[in-house]
Amino acid sequence: MAGVTYGSRLTRIKEGTLARKTVFVSDLSGKEIDEKDAVKITVSYADARRGVYVLDAHPDDGAVKELMAKGKKQARRGRKPKAA
Repeated sequence: MAGVTYGSRLTRIKEGTLARKTVFVSDLSGKEIDEKDAVKITVSYADARRGVYVLDAHPDDGAVKELMAKGKKQARRGRKPKAA
């Protein structure tokens, strides 16, 4: 068969197929986000029935900067790493 190759598992692979690329887009501004720079904003209520909301945002969004200025940094949970 011309144009068809077989892999090691005998699965049929067509030539010319492209790899998929995941693109992150900010839910607040619509800007494209690089995977390394993504900011995840999680809103959880004390009342568990309301659920948890998650937003992907660009670090340069005005709303992210405003939330960072008003919020506080939370310490990581778990054991502290051993001293080397």
